[in-house]
Amino acid sequence: MKETGKINYVELPARDLEAAKRFFRQAFGWSFVDYGPQYVAFDNAGLDGGFFQSDQVATTDNGSALVVLYSDALEDTLEKVIAAGGTIVKDIFSFPGGRRFHFTDPNGNEYAVWSEPVN
Repeated sequence: MKETGKINYVELPARDLEAAKRFFRQAFGWSFVDYGPQYVAFDNAGLDGGFFQSDQVATTDNGSALVVLYSDALEDTLEKVIAAGGTIVKDIFSFPGGRRFHFTDPNGNEYAVWSEPVN
């Protein structure tokens, strides 16, 4: 449901839109709709958004916001990220709310995946 003042959509840079689509489809099962040669929208990702053609990358080192995904099987998701062509930049670590890892996609954008703590 759309509500005034609530985050509704997110747009991320991508040097190679086809590489972004392949990676997120394989690693996370996202779906895509192309809107011309420089933009692709994604859905089935928890929050809808899109990738726009850009030579820029989004990383925490350059001050970007961090998109954090959820997994109920963190180790399995880490393996899917690697198999799809992602690069692990911070291996699984604990934090007060659970466990997570950080990775970059084939375009160099940084993301994280978190899960509840292991009991």
